Amino acid sequence: MKKAALEVFGAAVAAVDPYRAVKAHLRLRGDVLEVGLADASTTVALPKPGQGRVLVVGAGKGSAPMAQALEEILGERLSGGIICVKDGHGLPLEKIIVLEALHPVPDERSVEAGRRIAQLTRNAGENDLVIAALSGGGSALLTLPAEGVALEDIKTLTNQLLSSGADIGEINSLRKHLSQVKGGRLAAMAAPARVINLALSDVVGDRLDVIASGPCSSDPSTFAEAQEVLNRYGLANAAPKSVVEYLKSGVQGEVPDTPKPGDEAVESVVHAVVGSNRLALLAAAAHARSLGYNTLVLSSTLCGEAREVGKVLVSIAKEVRAHGDPAKPPLCLLAGGETTVTLRGAGLGGRNQEMALAMALELKGIDSICALSGGTDGSDGPTDAAGGVVDGETVVLGESRGFSAEQFLAENDSYHYLDGVGGLIRTGPTRTNVMDVQILLVR
Repeated sequence: MKKAALEVFGAAVAAVDPYRAVKAHLRLRGDVLEVGLADASTTVALPKPGQGRVLVVGAGKGSAPMAQALEEILGERLSGGIICVKDGHGLPLEKIIVLEALHPVPDERSVEAGRRIAQLTRNAGENDLVIAALSGGGSALLTLPAEGVALEDIKTLTNQLLSSGADIGEINSLRKHLSQVKGGRLAAMAAPARVINLALSDVVGDRLDVIASGPCSSDPSTFAEAQEVLNRYGLANAAPKSVVEYLKSGVQGEVPDTPKPGDEAVESVVHAVVGSNRLALLAAAAHARSLGYNTLVLSSTLCGEAREVGKVLVSIAKEVRAHGDPAKPPLCLLAGGETTVTLRGAGLGGRNQEMALAMALELKGIDSICALSGGTDGSDGPTDAAGGVVDGETVVLGESRGFSAEQFLAENDSYHYLDGVGGLIRTGPTRTNVMDVQILLVR
């Protein structure tokens, strides 16, 4: 069953390959680009040769294969570009410069990438076309702090938010208001050039203003809302002083807010979400059916505390096993989204590994159920694992080796527990990112 679960996970990841996703959503017909799926596309005319340029900018874990597809589609019509990807996620490209930087906490290379991408975008003219290739991880990889806010303060705040249990929308509301390029500001820089925004969604609901912190999308959030996130998680006094002071200046109207809905510079952008969590789940369901399983997609919008969500998913699998509800076995239950972890200990792991360990505890001694939780990007937290796969023997095996699953979970040390019982999933960089996938097989 573990082997089958891993196969289903592989099918989910393959379905959201960024290269294929861009190819499916962007087609060159003579001097016109068709943006979107064939049955619902928007046309954008290319600049006439010698009168304008086609530039590519972007950031994220999946931006390199997206850029590779753009080079092939545009050919000689492409003038150049710059993207920034996570270390190890780069690809050799001909016209587009590939920079690498740290993720999930930005480093000096992220700032340099932000500076170079901003400069290229700012220099675009009214006859130019700028194509943004954005994917999960873009928030950290495209970093250009607001005036007066140091990178070290952004890093400190990011770590505080990741440890607090704040969700991606809350984190991004702060990122957008502490940046020169996020929250629609990149698109505003490009004006009056035309902009196409290709986004590989790593957020619940596929919101364009949240993916990579929405560099090319209007931002409905405000300085006051960003300030409230600090208050909500008890960071009003713990956050770096420059952050607190800059947000205060924004609330008082001393600093311009991000471009809002209706702003001409961002409302003219042509958008296409080229890949999503739901697409991955549908592909996973198709593969599970080929293995002889009935399938049920529960949700592509999971959120909440990882360990608690894991318990709920296992409870549904138990109901299937005992009573055949909400569907009869053999069944593959599928879910996806992005949960959070509130750090209580000093261990190593990520939200998928934490969920997997929590599910293992609920499955102890139960046969005929296997559970997997994995990040489609192949990287779960600050580890080399994508997630974990467990069953009724996982905790039993750990006990035979002197491991207490409860203690490891209390210390947020799911990585070392799962590593010790052979439960880690290691895929290496997948160069895509549409959040997480949960798979529960019930015989």
